[in-house]
Amino acid sequence: MALLGHDLRAAVSDIIGGLRLIDHSAIGETERLQLERVRASSEVLALLLEEGLSQLVDEQDLGSPRFDRVYLSRFIFDLRVRWSGRATEKGLKFTMNASSDLPPVLVTDRTALERILSNILSNAFKYTDRGEIKLSLTKTETGNIRITVTDQGPGFSADALARLFEYKGRPERSHKAGQGLGMHITKSMTGRIGGMIQVENIDGGGAMVSLELPKETWEDAPAYTPAPLPDLGGMRVLVAEDSETNQLVITRMLDRLGAQHELASDGLEAMKLLRSHEFDLLLIDIEMPRLNGIEVIRTLREHHCKNSDVPVVAITAYVLRANRNAIYAAGADAILSKPLGGLDTFGQAIANVLNRTGQTHTENDTAVGELAEFDKAVFDRLLAIAGPDGRQELLGRLCADLRRTERGLVSGLGNLDFAAIRSDTHVLIALAGAVGASRLQALATALNAASHRRERSEIGALGPDTLLQTDRLIHFVEREVARRGDAT
Repeated sequence: MALLGHDLRAAVSDIIGGLRLIDHSAIGETERLQLERVRASSEVLALLLEEGLSQLVDEQDLGSPRFDRVYLSRFIFDLRVRWSGRATEKGLKFTMNASSDLPPVLVTDRTALERILSNILSNAFKYTDRGEIKLSLTKTETGNIRITVTDQGPGFSADALARLFEYKGRPERSHKAGQGLGMHITKSMTGRIGGMIQVENIDGGGAMVSLELPKETWEDAPAYTPAPLPDLGGMRVLVAEDSETNQLVITRMLDRLGAQHELASDGLEAMKLLRSHEFDLLLIDIEMPRLNGIEVIRTLREHHCKNSDVPVVAITAYVLRANRNAIYAAGADAILSKPLGGLDTFGQAIANVLNRTGQTHTENDTAVGELAEFDKAVFDRLLAIAGPDGRQELLGRLCADLRRTERGLVSGLGNLDFAAIRSDTHVLIALAGAVGASRLQALATALNAASHRRERSEIGALGPDTLLQTDRLIHFVEREVARRGDAT
């Protein structure tokens, strides 16, 4: 915890430094960059906090790497805005150079990589009082990625070099504050991701620290492209939310998606608008004055009137399973948990609701076409193995397992319960593979990996698609149960 606390304090210090540089009299380009710096630093802080919480509850082996997709262009941008602010504070020049042959994506432990570079750069800024600090990214002849930081400080003393990677290895006569934890952390994290670290003094003054990442970090890196945001142009959306802050956040995201919107600040006002206007989508906060969201949804669904069949997305901070079950029982089609995520998560949640509720099925519809990349031959072979006497039992058990897994996954995604997501996707991978639902199997596999890495943004993007394909598979199996039951 002492090692982790060191990095937490560094990240918090960086956020405070960024805030002090903001000119509140006008938000121009300089201020925008400072806000970007705060954002980048806060993301680092979030990673470190997650690391600390995981260690406290002993949910993972912190010596083992997690595998994250690190999009290099965004990673470089975040480094630039974060450390350019530090350079401004000290009156230093900070430059970054990246060679043109770098891969677009690295697959490595992002938390470890962030901690390594934070400590290397912190050291450089701490000991450099004037001149320039440079960070360069290149690809070596062997295919490794090399990240090099050079500074124009005094360099490392012989005593410091001898104890550089030791715990609290700073020489006693050092004139700078600290205990010497940074490079010890750097060495530990470098080992965690299979990298190499090299430190040397530069002739004429200064120091150079080089980190090499093995070529395996980018070779065969799987591509991940989030689904496109929905186009809500021409759609009319009711936003029932009593918090002015959340109203602003939600309506701005709807504006980005092209939707028109009406606002209601409580449940009674929402019901009044629902009786007098037609909407294509309802976003209903659960905790509202005068009439809560569950009552609004239940009243709407039970009274077959205007807007009673419109898709409903409930918004709530209550993430316990009992609360979620009550919300779904009232008639909600989906739940968005507070605090609300980014535009990608918000947009995909809406897209899934619109896709799911907008489908109609006929008696002759086999539902196979709804399942992306479904190999019915695999499904038929599974039934052949079960035999004529065992098919109905197999289908019944399959349907029950899928429903149970779907319920657990809905709860796990809503609560952001990483352990539950891992458990349910583990089951879903096996079920989807057994019946030939290769797309669902791939989504469940990716979601399982994201839950191991605790990658919130990727979970938010993958979760809705996984639930949609699971729902479609359940629908297909139910049809098969009914069809084969009728045949007998």
